[in-house]
Order: sequence, then structure tokens, then C-alpha cells
Amino acid sequence: MHVLVTGAAGFIGFFLSQRLLDAGHTVVGIDNLNDYYDVRLKQDRLALLHAYPAFRSVTLDIADTEGMEKLFATERFTHVVNLAAQAGVRYSLQNPLAYVQSNLVGFGNILEGCRHNGVEHLVFASSSSVYGLNTTQPFSPHREANHPVSLYAATKRSNELMAHSYSHLYSIPCTGLRFFTVYGPWGRPDMALHLFTTAIVQGKPIKVFNEGRMRRDFTYIDDIVEGVMRLLPLPPAPTPKWDAAHPDPATSAAPWRIYNIGNNNAIELNVFIKTLEDALGMTAKKDLLPMQPGDVEATYADIDDLAALTDFAPRTPLAKGIQEFVAWYRNYYKI
Repeated sequence: MHVLVTGAAGFIGFFLSQRLLDAGHTVVGIDNLNDYYDVRLKQDRLALLHAYPAFRSVTLDIADTEGMEKLFATERFTHVVNLAAQAGVRYSLQNPLAYVQSNLVGFGNILEGCRHNGVEHLVFASSSSVYGLNTTQPFSPHREANHPVSLYAATKRSNELMAHSYSHLYSIPCTGLRFFTVYGPWGRPDMALHLFTTAIVQGKPIKVFNEGRMRRDFTYIDDIVEGVMRLLPLPPAPTPKWDAAHPDPATSAAPWRIYNIGNNNAIELNVFIKTLEDALGMTAKKDLLPMQPGDVEATYADIDDLAALTDFAPRTPLAKGIQEFVAWYRNYYKI
């Protein structure tokens, strides 16, 4: 495969690019290297990828229409994995236009590139946040997800619908992946595990929203990447006898599918914090706060479809995943 990975300097993009390269594929990674978080972390990830002769990086914003058109026309990718996005639920309350530009305009450019250049399969990152006000758990892609509670979630749901329209109109095989709370080494500094670890080692209090009673389906990075790797060579076909009178939200008469990738195990935030304390050998000071706007109380993934198609289910225990993160954190920050 000749694969375009957008957001290649990001957390998931970095690990996916490594796996693709290790498997013998060629990868072009693009990233705009914005300063939403420490650019040095992104550059250090890219430096490791540049050790592979089959990797090339391009500094490019997916919202740059002309630049994306040229890239697609020149490279003729066989497969595209879109992981570039303005991330973060809470930040979407502060800077909403960044989400419109990257997650909507940028994704539109990717769809156009796939349309005009014969891409065999587009896989794109969605998010568990699309389930929004849905309280029926575990979250199933076969149930409606039309009540997001943050602009970030709304843009991710929009990506799913945009991809469906292109798949329907132009027969582009598209697979959307709803990721559930990804964590692990090289993780984003704005996410809870990194924030908590930094605060604890510095002796500062951690902000614990909803007094730690929120539950999350924490999914280790290796499991996320394994799911993507298994799905990438499997472009969806139209679902036989798809019933337009009773439409299934996860399937279509077009070559389009939606899957969850999660650990299939909702863990309370207080348990997550205790597991991190054990890995660090330190006790956290806690600033207990109410639920924040845009947050949901619990996430929990139904992964039956993923397991049925790929014979894979995420399985990394939380304690092991957090230990791996702590070991990386101590080494990277020399602590």
C-alpha cells in the first residue's frame, strides 16, 4: 500500500505510521505542526519516523485546498487514513472556528482528493464523543448518534455524514472509526493521563471533574493501531438488502461502515487515578470539580462488529498501559 497518513506527527498518526512502515508499506505523512500543544513532541515523533527510508513527511494543513489537490495528484495514494483534526472537547468551547476549518473544511479536501484520484479505501477517525446524550450502554454504532454535546463531537459526526455522501455518490469505500479515550506513550499533553502525571510529579493538584465519578473506556494506543491495521486492507462493500425503511446507522447501501474501537470496559476516573498513583509510587492531590460543559458521564464501546470482521478485540489491561506510559514519561522528560 502507498498510504497517506494525515496528522502523522500526532499521537495516533505516529504509531500507525510506524506500524505501516514496519509492515513494508510506503507512507507519506502530513501535519501542519500547529502549536495546540508542544511542537517539540511532534517533531520528536517525526524524527523517529524519518529513520525509515519509506517515509516522507510534508508540512501541510489539510484545510489548504490547493496544497491537498497537488499532493493527491502527485502521489496517487492507494489508501488514506485521516487522523488530522483539531482535537479536544473543552478547547472547542474556546476556539470553535479552528474545528470548523480543520475538521470540516480539511476533511472536505480529503474527500475530494479520494474522489478524483482513485483511492481504494479511506479510513477516518471519528470519536466516541459523537454518542453525546445517548445513555444506552454499551454504545453501539447501530444506534443513532445525533445529539452531540460539543462542537468537537458535532464535527466528528459531520465527518461520518460527509463520508457517507461521497461514498454514496462516488462509490468511495469509507470506514469511520469511533475511538474511545486513547492513551499510552507519546500521548498528547492535553489529555488526562499526561496532565495528571505532570501535576503529580510536580506536587501540584490534579483537576478531577465530576469528582472522579465519570467512567471512560480507556483504550491503549497499540490496540487502536492494531484495529486500524486490520481494517485498512478491508474496504467495505454495500450492505446486501440494506433496508432504507429501517436504516441501520452503522451500515449502508453505499460502501461505508462505522466501527467502534474501544477496550469494551468502562473504568471510573477515580480507579484510573489510583492506577496511575500506583505506577508512579506517588499520591495525587485532588481538586474535585463539577462536570464540565461538553463532557459526558460515561463511555463504553460495543466492539462486536470489529471483533466479528477482524477477529481482534482490544485487550491491554489498564495497569499495563499506564505502566508503559509512566516508563516513557520518565525517560522522555528525564524524571
